[in-house]
Amino acid sequence: MKASSNKCRRSLCVIATAFLLLTGNAENRQASLVDPYQAGSQYLAYPRPDYGLPTLSDAPEGYAPFHIEHYGRHGSRWLLNNDKYDEPVEQLELADKYGKLTPRGKELLEQLKEIRTASKGRVGELTPLGHRQHRDIARRMVANFPEVFTPGTHVDAKSTVVIRCILSMANEIAEMQTLCPELIITCDASRTTQKILAYNSTDTVAKKLGRAAEKKYGKEYAKSLPKPEAFFNKIFTDRKFVTDSLDDMEVFHNIFDVAVNTQSHDNQKSMYDIFTPEELHNEWLANNADWYLSAGNTPLTKNRVPYNQRVLLRNIIESADTAMISPRQSVNLRFGHESILLPLSVLMELNNAAYETTDLTTLADNWRNYEIFPMGSNIQMIFYRPENDKTISPDNVLVKVLLNEAEASLPIVPVQGSYYRWNDLRQYYMKKLDAFPSLFNE
Repeated sequence: MKASSNKCRRSLCVIATAFLLLTGNAENRQASLVDPYQAGSQYLAYPRPDYGLPTLSDAPEGYAPFHIEHYGRHGSRWLLNNDKYDEPVEQLELADKYGKLTPRGKELLEQLKEIRTASKGRVGELTPLGHRQHRDIARRMVANFPEVFTPGTHVDAKSTVVIRCILSMANEIAEMQTLCPELIITCDASRTTQKILAYNSTDTVAKKLGRAAEKKYGKEYAKSLPKPEAFFNKIFTDRKFVTDSLDDMEVFHNIFDVAVNTQSHDNQKSMYDIFTPEELHNEWLANNADWYLSAGNTPLTKNRVPYNQRVLLRNIIESADTAMISPRQSVNLRFGHESILLPLSVLMELNNAAYETTDLTTLADNWRNYEIFPMGSNIQMIFYRPENDKTISPDNVLVKVLLNEAEASLPIVPVQGSYYRWNDLRQYYMKKLDAFPSLFNE
């Protein structure tokens, strides 16, 4: 087992080195991936140990944090349905029946069978890593902002009704309660919270625009990328059989999803050796484009899609307003999905999330999905008030925003570094939200 583990690590080192060479090539159209795990897009486990966590800047002199608004994606999970595990096994079994698998293909089939067996009764659920991610996030939140987490602080947590999100919430509030036993914690997950935390599911206009753009522009872009011929040659003995009897790209996509999601588990052997760095890179490029079309700020969807989080952003603003008039510290936690966090980040214009283009061939030079929504991704808005001034108003409150625990830039001028006047940010967002109906004739 130890020798196998060392071999696996060496393989990933080789792939990672190839990625660095690939991304450093001036002739490469889109230099964007740092390591092969990032090719998983939404499957990227948070945080990758090699990246480390950023150091936060000190608050302006005389200011202390008193309130936090938060939105977090659930942690690492199993794939969402049984077909994700059944189909690649069935496809390789058919090839094996006709003697069309290489030795590595036969080995891969056994790996996929083992994973399928382990997945039974678990699809869509949080993995042990997913549980740990949220406990770690909660522990760092308490350590970063101890002034907020004091006896009597009210922590209000809400989740969508999906179990992996509820368990993510449960892990965070359990860790907070362990660290600060005198917190006052309330939590909820109901159809009422669903209307706010997953409003995009009811926004039919945004869904239609996103799906139409993916079907038209996303598929067109994906077809322009080279097919993964090295993968097919490594797994199959007869390339024509894969096309004629199996649908070659469906086979590739099915196996790719299982392979990149091995990072969501503690004990699943890596399958990255079956792909070349270029194949991982190209598949990520296609997925990055699809996510941009489904959630990004682009004329290809009339710049409409990010507004599917207008209800959530307004709720965050109103919740912060309520915190201003409360005499005690408070925290509002929300838990949901990447399909919410991604367009919310775009609507809030965090860092470069609202990048606008119609050119998918250069998109990844400027917009990279894995930077925004890995498993366990989160947005934290930290509110600061003057330590010696008991009168709180939007004018004397500052805010900084963390995206995945790193200080993010916002679409207005800061007071200092990553610190912004809340009244300025509030006015910017409210103006944007209030203009929504007239912008799109809704």
